[in-house]
Amino acid sequence: MSRRTTWRAAVMPAPGEPIRVESLPAPVLEPGSALLRVLYSEVCGTDVHLHHGRLAGVPFPIIPGHVSVGEIAELPTSVVDVDGRPFAVGDVVTFLDVHGTCHRCYECLVTKQTTRCPHRRVYGITYGTRDGLLGGWAEALWMKPGVHMLRLPDELDAETFIGGGCGLVTSMHAVERAGLRVGQTVAVLGVGPVGQSAVALAAIGGADRVIAIGDPPPRLDFARRMGATDVIGLDVPAAERTAMVKAITGGRGVDIVIEAAGAPDAVAQALDLARDGGRVVVCGQYTDGGEVSINPHLQLNRKHIEVHGCWGSDFSHLYRAVRVAARHAGRVPWREMIGARYGLDDAGQALAAVASRSVTKAVIVPDLPRSAAPQR
Repeated sequence: MSRRTTWRAAVMPAPGEPIRVESLPAPVLEPGSALLRVLYSEVCGTDVHLHHGRLAGVPFPIIPGHVSVGEIAELPTSVVDVDGRPFAVGDVVTFLDVHGTCHRCYECLVTKQTTRCPHRRVYGITYGTRDGLLGGWAEALWMKPGVHMLRLPDELDAETFIGGGCGLVTSMHAVERAGLRVGQTVAVLGVGPVGQSAVALAAIGGADRVIAIGDPPPRLDFARRMGATDVIGLDVPAAERTAMVKAITGGRGVDIVIEAAGAPDAVAQALDLARDGGRVVVCGQYTDGGEVSINPHLQLNRKHIEVHGCWGSDFSHLYRAVRVAARHAGRVPWREMIGARYGLDDAGQALAAVASRSVTKAVIVPDLPRSAAPQR
């Protein structure tokens, strides 16, 4: 059978413009590269930010979709995984969306924080259509040489992993930054995909109480299924939320707060919820949502608080996220976080559903036909 010369992809032409489907040329596969047939690609809050024009330097038009799962369709030369095992055609894999980290700059070699490498590129975000099939909302994905692929274990189905998706990998980094210890108390602000997985990982990691704060109510109910011991809605005023958290923790506040809400005032709330000497991890401020007022004396210095930013993720977070999802898929409902599945022709509907928060997670399934209603 002759090799296909074009593949369909859902393209975001520019901020605010409708998503359109185009046919793009198949890549020329160099040594060390591969071609994936896309099985699932998530619609992330980042894609909403892209469509709203809230990220700078994006080379529109782009193919969105930075976290995806695919089946290896073409593999011109041998490529091995992190354990030294060769990949094979037919393997179901995911991959680290960050590509091109240089491992030779100041950030890579001196500060050892590769997520701040200035040379890094990101599939579905910093590659344009002129660069090729480098976003997951497409029938096929080009794995450029050096992309770090990861085979899904037999016990982890693709839908469970993509249900966790970017939120699972990001929260893996956030919980790592938090330095969670068994028996500690944790509050998670925000119950979107990142917050839900942060709740699950805190519970898996041995937290004594996990308090989820956010809305709407169905997401709070789901947070209980993910491992939250207590939930508080945003209909409760901020001061009362703080009082409730202190009541749960003997008047002290929690050991760890993970901010995954994205609203700037959530950062101020996080400082109020942490105990003296507690730790706050901010991972929800991916775009500039504006400023917020804090009192450095009362909320930071007198409380002796640690505050950590959390930007992006590296291969270690992806690797551990896959292993944790495989181990705990039977009791943590990552798969059920998927509210609807959309074909390429309905990618605009998927983006609108995530933007309106009518679903917690939407995924693109390229071979789904156009339909009047998404598959749930």
